[in-house]
Amino acid sequence: MKNKQLDQILLWVGALLTVLFVGMAAFTWWGHNFAASTVRSQLMQEKIYFPKAGSPGLDPKEFPGLQQYAGTQVDSGTKAKAYADEYIWVHMMKASGGKTYAEISTEAMANPKDAKLAGLKATLFQGDMLRSSLLTAYAFSVFGDVARYATYALLLAALLALLLAASTAGRARKH
Repeated sequence: MKNKQLDQILLWVGALLTVLFVGMAAFTWWGHNFAASTVRSQLMQEKIYFPKAGSPGLDPKEFPGLQQYAGTQVDSGTKAKAYADEYIWVHMMKASGGKTYAEISTEAMANPKDAKLAGLKATLFQGDMLRSSLLTAYAFSVFGDVARYATYALLLAALLALLLAASTAGRARKH
């Protein structure tokens, strides 16, 4: 194959890869924006707030990792994870003496007449459901972040493909 033919092939491959990578980047950027806006809007609707700084509900000794969020609304995946794992979970474990919903549920089934145990089971179930919702929001926010980084990688690949096409075109003009 002659150099001119190879240059034409490389030019077309570079151009096609550029278009393909830019198209894929647009799609992943859309995915990032969709995840970010959906997570934010859904969390905002719930109107969950961290307790205010200095309040008994946000004791720095009990909740050291949450002080940065004091008084703010849970409006991001990161905040949702913090609220689920460092606020709700701590309260659940305090209420149950360190036992999970599954453990308390088993105890409640063995003691069906124990109203206190039944109430604790209901409380832990509600806590687990709220935690699950918040951690799902966090997971989707991570997917959005991955899509954002994929966008950057695809745009870099598009730039490299464009440079390949441009250098090939420049070399073809010299021939």
